[in-house]
Amino acid sequence: MFNHNQPEVKFALQATRQAALLVRQVQSELVLSSLTKDDRSPVTVADFASQALVAYLLMAVFPDDPLVAEEDAAFLRISSNGAAADVSPLLEQVTYFVQRFLPQARPDAVCDWIDRGKAAPASRFWTLDPIDGTKGFLRGDQYAVALALVEDGQVALGALGCPHLDDGYRPDHDGPGSLVFAAREQGAWVTSLGGPGEFERLRASRREDPSLARLLRSFESGHTNVDQIETFINTLCIEVDSTRMDSQAKYALLASGKADLMLRLLSPSQPDYHEKIWDQAAGSLILEQAGGKVTDLDGKQLDFTTGRTLVNNRGVLASNGILHTAALQALKAIHA
Repeated sequence: MFNHNQPEVKFALQATRQAALLVRQVQSELVLSSLTKDDRSPVTVADFASQALVAYLLMAVFPDDPLVAEEDAAFLRISSNGAAADVSPLLEQVTYFVQRFLPQARPDAVCDWIDRGKAAPASRFWTLDPIDGTKGFLRGDQYAVALALVEDGQVALGALGCPHLDDGYRPDHDGPGSLVFAAREQGAWVTSLGGPGEFERLRASRREDPSLARLLRSFESGHTNVDQIETFINTLCIEVDSTRMDSQAKYALLASGKADLMLRLLSPSQPDYHEKIWDQAAGSLILEQAGGKVTDLDGKQLDFTTGRTLVNNRGVLASNGILHTAALQALKAIHA
């Protein structure tokens, strides 16, 4: 079992749980009331509110630790007509939801908390994706809050708050959700997002036959190379239907042994794209601690020493570990 009393562990579990519960409140109250399908304001509110909450909690516990996160508050500090504003309507909404967890929150403080996420990586820092899987959030499908601690270039702790995933693998819109956690050399674990509850150990599958492998892939075709994924499936002679899912919740399925492979290929429209560190840090450690393996498409370890992006890596391949070599060979065969 992992060390529950370690301050970093306590913080990661508390912050991820509270942020995921906040985001779920925004989704239930704003997404269903959106008037148009292209209205992204609910996910914008949830993104900012989630980051503000985690930043505040980090400041209270580890005030000297940098936070490397996705958002900054510049957009919140302007009004709808582009002029400077004391409190924009969007900032009012963000503050309203943050106050559910931090009653003392005020608009100017909320912006300052969010901007703590603009820090640069250091020898020790936290990285946050306040909502990973924004399209899933807007569809009422899978998304995750992803938080990780990076020390000396290695992910030391990783936590995923998955409001629509029960037991770490079972999609359930109305269920309690999952809090998935890993600490280096201490395994990967899952408990109810609502908590408190027992933690259950996660273990990747032991599947050896590539033809029986379940591949996880994104809903969004713009994030990958669809043609090469089909070629990859055919090269490995995979007979099992792929599962489509948004966000790092896919890592939870892999760690739970309910899926075997995941790819992040390069989109033809973005051949030079590099993954953001917050998109991979938490999930990659969770899978590795469950017995799986994560590399880039060339078999190189993910390098978290290069700033806010994985500039030394090309795409991502995640597996149960056993199938990793075969998957890399298939990728070489299709020149991915």
